[in-house]
Amino acid sequence: SIKMELTITQPDDFHLHLRDGALLEAVAPHSAKHFGRAIIMPNLKPPITTTSSTISYRESILKAIPKTSNFNPLMTLYLTDTTTPHEIQIAKKSGFVYGIKLYPAGATTNSQDGVTDLFGNCYSVLEEMVEQGLPLLVHGEVTNPEVDVFDREKVFIETILEPLIQRLPQLKVVMEHITTMDAVKFVESCKEGYVAATVTPQHILLNRNALFQGGLQPHNYCLPVLKREIHRQTIVSAITSGSKRFFLGTDSAPHDRRNKECACGCAGIYNSPVALSLYAKVFEEAGALNKLEAFTSFNGPDFYGIPRNKSKIKLRKSPWKVPECLSFPFGDIIPMFAGETLEWEALPC
Repeated sequence: SIKMELTITQPDDFHLHLRDGALLEAVAPHSAKHFGRAIIMPNLKPPITTTSSTISYRESILKAIPKTSNFNPLMTLYLTDTTTPHEIQIAKKSGFVYGIKLYPAGATTNSQDGVTDLFGNCYSVLEEMVEQGLPLLVHGEVTNPEVDVFDREKVFIETILEPLIQRLPQLKVVMEHITTMDAVKFVESCKEGYVAATVTPQHILLNRNALFQGGLQPHNYCLPVLKREIHRQTIVSAITSGSKRFFLGTDSAPHDRRNKECACGCAGIYNSPVALSLYAKVFEEAGALNKLEAFTSFNGPDFYGIPRNKSKIKLRKSPWKVPECLSFPFGDIIPMFAGETLEWEALPC
């Protein structure tokens, strides 16, 4: 039988957690296999808050990928209440910092050092980011315990993002890993080229039922948490419409299995090995395979003002089984859709 094949410009991952130490060595090759570049999240312990600390982190990433790979990690700084405008200038001058990440304090894994008052503590830094053309990458959830966990994104848009865009319309903002129709509407209402969003495989394939089907499913638990089916459908429509405002960001977030399957399981889905297969599935089901390449390979670089990749990769319709588990000396990582058969296979570049 003739296998259906797509050749696309090599994709980039605009939202990736590579961790450090043994975990980094385990997972970095999976991203390097398919993606040309990735925006690397800075929420390590301790967080990457200065340009000088990105230098050594970047070197450890480059050490962890195969010698034959030309994978390029694009670094970010972790915004804190004490970040200075001067640090933003240094970051821009370095040539390898591509964004500044906003974690509201306590919103997600290792976010306890995050910002407590964006306008009160970081306004001069945001103004400097406009000056330097560095985008603000936003984990868009409020952390007020009185707000229902499923409403955190919507409330963040109303209370933080809308006022931010009004006060600093020239600031480039990426709303990371969007999960709601509210986020889609917000991004679409902003001026194109200034506000965009990354979209993960889990938020276009799963809804919140996936957390509870057949028992509590810790490997489907991520932050922002999965939402209702209507939100999933809205995000799928947005990304398959051909809009330039949305692009690929896996939010792949590996944890040792023991830290997922325990009394207080960590948030994060490890999807790097399956991400491209899953995006292809969603675009095919929407009858929009002709729009896939823009989402995976054009919209992100265009928004960030970096060149599109020159190399190509192939996606082939050829069933393969996702491993039940990936074993390493330190323990196991359970990938997204472990043990299931996927229709599309991404061939290494």
